[in-house]
Amino acid sequence: MRRNDGDGTMSDEALRALATRAGLDVDWLNYRNEPRTVSPETLRAVLKALGLSAHSPREIVESHERLDSQVHHAAPLLTAWAGETVRAGDHMIKAPDTPGYCKIEVGGEEKTLAVAPHRCFDFTDLDEKRFAGLGVQLYGLRGGHTDGFGDFAALGDFAVKAAKRGIDAIGLSPVHALFAAAPSHISPYSPSSRLFLNPLYADPALAGGKAAKDDGAKGLVDWETAAKAKFAALRRTYRGFLRSGNTGEFHAFCASGGERLHLHAVFEALHAQFWAKDIWFWRNWPQAYRDAKSAQVAEFARTHRDEIDYHLFLQFLAAKSASTAQKRATGAGMAIGLIADIATGIDPSGSDAWSNPDDVLMGLSVGAPPDLLNQIGQGWGLTALSPTGLKANGFEPFIALLRASMAYAGAIRIDHAMSLMRLWVIPEGASPTEGAYLRYPMDDLLRLTALESQAHRAIVIGEDLGTVPEGFRARLGRRSLSGMQVLWFERDAGGYFLPQHWRDDAVALTTTHDLPTVCGWWRGRDIEWRTRLNMYPPGMDPESDWRERERDRHLLWSAMRHVDCVEGDPPSPDQPERALNGALSYVGMTPPRLAITPIEDVLALDEAPNLPGTVHEHPNWRRRLPPGDPFAVPGAEERIKRFVTARKKR
Repeated sequence: MRRNDGDGTMSDEALRALATRAGLDVDWLNYRNEPRTVSPETLRAVLKALGLSAHSPREIVESHERLDSQVHHAAPLLTAWAGETVRAGDHMIKAPDTPGYCKIEVGGEEKTLAVAPHRCFDFTDLDEKRFAGLGVQLYGLRGGHTDGFGDFAALGDFAVKAAKRGIDAIGLSPVHALFAAAPSHISPYSPSSRLFLNPLYADPALAGGKAAKDDGAKGLVDWETAAKAKFAALRRTYRGFLRSGNTGEFHAFCASGGERLHLHAVFEALHAQFWAKDIWFWRNWPQAYRDAKSAQVAEFARTHRDEIDYHLFLQFLAAKSASTAQKRATGAGMAIGLIADIATGIDPSGSDAWSNPDDVLMGLSVGAPPDLLNQIGQGWGLTALSPTGLKANGFEPFIALLRASMAYAGAIRIDHAMSLMRLWVIPEGASPTEGAYLRYPMDDLLRLTALESQAHRAIVIGEDLGTVPEGFRARLGRRSLSGMQVLWFERDAGGYFLPQHWRDDAVALTTTHDLPTVCGWWRGRDIEWRTRLNMYPPGMDPESDWRERERDRHLLWSAMRHVDCVEGDPPSPDQPERALNGALSYVGMTPPRLAITPIEDVLALDEAPNLPGTVHEHPNWRRRLPPGDPFAVPGAEERIKRFVTARKKR
């Protein structure tokens, strides 16, 4: 087939060849294993975002020449497994046997070689125990030094109490920097920057500030009101900190953070100024301020020095607060401590995209193709690191991301870990069905992950739920990068897999922040929400959903009874506690070295933190735990003991 594109005639075959060479899967299989082909329009749009124009035969030739140049000229940073021989441009080099970063010469040019150990730091490097963990939403915790939501001080208190009950890990949702000027932007998976932290979680007491008291109010976080009060307290803390004169540690932090930290602080100040004028996206700012490296931005930073220093201080205090929480966790006896969550992408209107646009896929958003539950696909409104930008920039943004997360945690969780291999990218203005899979340099990313993991003694967990490419889990497993298994998905049409049949190379979970709690599932709370919000795709309805849930309850109960986690007949939907107790034992006795249950299951709560597919219709990222000590809630001690005991039985 031939097409006229206004600048000569070219074949779709030439376009497909360029796209394939650039890392696009022109042909792919959907969730039903049916073959699909990406449209020429989508291929051209994605190629353009990668800096490879393809609207004419001449442009295709020029784009191939650009790719040729990349092949024959070694990138600034190369990666290799220890002792491995790899290609560097037109040369072959043998990596040293000792992991680390070293300088090498390739074709008369100095390059950096990242020599990776053959696996990540993992559970076997700790001891022979099987570990139990709790998942928490940081804002939902009680106590701490913030009124209205939980903070790192509350997290430290919680970790100490959990450690006394045999817990070795605390899994968090992302605590990345959001937008200080817009506290209503609350999704932790849509950050402004993944390199820095949300200062709302900082502990003012660590810098001499006044510690606020939890008001004990029930219900949901009022982010607008609570954030305003917290930032006012942080501003007072900053003024007092400057008057104290004890700023040496702060200045050292700023120096080590370098240009990325400085530009993040500048962005926060600029964003506040323009958001006050109802201008959100930096691409809509006056032209002079869209370029983070412009003379006008430098002048703004000079004339607003105190405001920039304030935002630098917020990051200093947040980092100190996070590290203190981790020290308290491990000091109380936890083998792992905090598990930091790394979001898949970033808000394109945020700090990371403004500061270093060459790092990211400008003009593309990421998401997922149509599947059984989302037949129109998903567009997450996020952008992500560019594979071509990664290579051109010596993988610096990826290394910085790993280091930022590992700095305050004993483990990291990579959300949508398939992004290490490929991402579904969608051209700006297109629907999720008009996307394509873009491949990433997985070997390079795995080597860097293993190298940083061993250097920081941080375990790595990859969220590998959903549509997983063939062979992907095996590649992760060979490098000691653990996957994830969730109770609701460990089944087939005949029923739920018995604990002994779960994989031993993946973390086991009763549920996640995006899925119903055990009590909520047993009651059908998730079905009630789908019904209320009319979230059913064609061919599905509440009645069939309820019938299927009734079957699933009996199947799960049968599996739990088979391994002596429960006895007798299943309880009614409105009495889920016996089913919850059984599920905690059931997941606890699975083979993985780490099993996690969220605090919502320990407290027998019905509601999940987040309902995917909603923004304002469901109170996402706002639910607080009941007032007081969570372990004092009736039944909580018994349930956590049940979970920890099951971990020790094997």
